[in-house]
Amino acid sequence: MAASSGDDSRRPNPLPTALVSNLQSVLAARRPPPTEDASVAAAAAETSAPAAADDGPAKPVVLLTCAGGIQSPGLAALVDALVKGGRCDVHVCAPESDKPVCGHSITIRETVSATSSVDFTGAKAFEISGTPVDCISLSLSGRLFAWSAPALVISGINAGPNCGYEMFHSSAIAAAREALMYGVPSIAISLNWKNDETKDSDFKDAAGLCLPLIHAALADIEKGTFLSGCLLNIGVPSSPSANKGFKLTKQSIYSPAQSWQAVSSSRPAPAAHFMGMHQSLGIQLAQLGKDASAAGAARRGNLRKTVEVESVAAAGKQETREAVKKFFRAEFTEKLHEGLDEDIDLRALENGFTSVTPLNVHGRVEPELETPASDWLSSALTVDKEKDASEAPAT
Repeated sequence: MAASSGDDSRRPNPLPTALVSNLQSVLAARRPPPTEDASVAAAAAETSAPAAADDGPAKPVVLLTCAGGIQSPGLAALVDALVKGGRCDVHVCAPESDKPVCGHSITIRETVSATSSVDFTGAKAFEISGTPVDCISLSLSGRLFAWSAPALVISGINAGPNCGYEMFHSSAIAAAREALMYGVPSIAISLNWKNDETKDSDFKDAAGLCLPLIHAALADIEKGTFLSGCLLNIGVPSSPSANKGFKLTKQSIYSPAQSWQAVSSSRPAPAAHFMGMHQSLGIQLAQLGKDASAAGAARRGNLRKTVEVESVAAAGKQETREAVKKFFRAEFTEKLHEGLDEDIDLRALENGFTSVTPLNVHGRVEPELETPASDWLSSALTVDKEKDASEAPAT
């Protein structure tokens, strides 16, 4: 920088003299007293050294959500793995209860509450009264967190695969898709849960299995070379510890069999189950109030028989018919998977591989993206293997 000229030094001070004198007095009063002992000054310098290190490059922000809710074991395992990895700042925004199959639904005309959560060490978290898509939309709006946008959004780890037709009603995929619509790279992770085989502890292995891909994605996002226009749908096999490797797959057209069962009434699940699904007493009481009102309305409706006039008979007597109400519940049952292509997600999971399926906002990926996705996955796994080899202790 060029030194100021003498003419600049003689320019009059634009501030009033009294104000300048007052500011100088205030600043002088805030100066620390001079230290006479050199050793004390050295100690002070050493103490302030870590603060200087904090001024270094900020870690990328990763936003997590989970369709299983704020207390789901899959979310806890993923938060723990990322915090211990130390390569990113972890933020969480998840529903306060399990919302696995509400698709891309959002909450409108109702107030959505956000309550801070202390369930996670090393991560800032909120639980939301809305859907997983609400969680991502609210977080990316800038109203909830201080940052403008995260580097990466991860939805998971969800219990149950997001294969084929299940993608359309999956809240986990919808949350990742919402981030993609905002222009934020996203990943959806699910564990192929099997009741007689998978345990809650498998979520920890699933998180560790996906960590190299997450770190590779963050590195490429910082370099601007990560896949654009698609999200990664990662499916982990039911026994993550026995994983056979990663496989780039295509979204299958598999659809579970939907069966409608006739039931005697519209009675909801038992009270004990209902109370266990919610964490907020206020929400429980509000829902119970709604149920009570609905039950009362049903009783009042039963007292009044609904009658429609069909026709008038020749004798002048009215012929009537009564309105009939029936109750049904939908259930999904597994189908036998025969003749499945080896390159689709469901077959990879059944064969013990971790499937990685790129998807765009419409649920499919154009052919021109398949080769870049394959190249990225191969590069990410190669870098991870080389890193493991370099960190291995010498023998």
